[in-house]
Amino acid sequence: MIYYLLIIIGFLTRFVPHYANFTAIGAIALFSGYYFNNKKIAFIVPIFVMLLTDLLIGFYQWELLLSVYVSFSFIVLLGIIIKKRKWLWSLPVSILGSLLFFLITNYAFWQFTVFYPQTMEGLISCYIAAIPFFKNALAGDIIYTLILFSSVEAVRLLSANNYSIRKKIFSTGKI
Repeated sequence: MIYYLLIIIGFLTRFVPHYANFTAIGAIALFSGYYFNNKKIAFIVPIFVMLLTDLLIGFYQWELLLSVYVSFSFIVLLGIIIKKRKWLWSLPVSILGSLLFFLITNYAFWQFTVFYPQTMEGLISCYIAAIPFFKNALAGDIIYTLILFSSVEAVRLLSANNYSIRKKIFSTGKI
């Protein structure tokens, strides 16, 4: 069930009006790596969302597309790496994921397009020009990560508390 919900959220955040790069895909990738026990599913969910939405939005230069998909795969891997830690690690790790995405995809843009000269100055110019997109991606990653992770943890906490209360009621007859 959660897989479908994540796919819907990812799909919607790529299609509803939004700032450039302000989507839930990075958060979904981190969430998948952290919460899904099946690693194949963890990698498939965000990539499937991207493939599905790219089918509708349109594909672009394969090297750039590949850099995006590889970036999200690294973010899933980050989620897997922090799996044994408290969920609050998701916030600083989402920042790391945003930074990885920024570095990988903009390097690919510099490397595989003709917009910037193939020099160190060209690479720096490419990264500088991408800062507004990075800000949006970072904000989206942090906000959606906070929403996804805190929602699951709130449900877990409420479920645990309800279980404790029910157990207490049935064992003693009072709260």
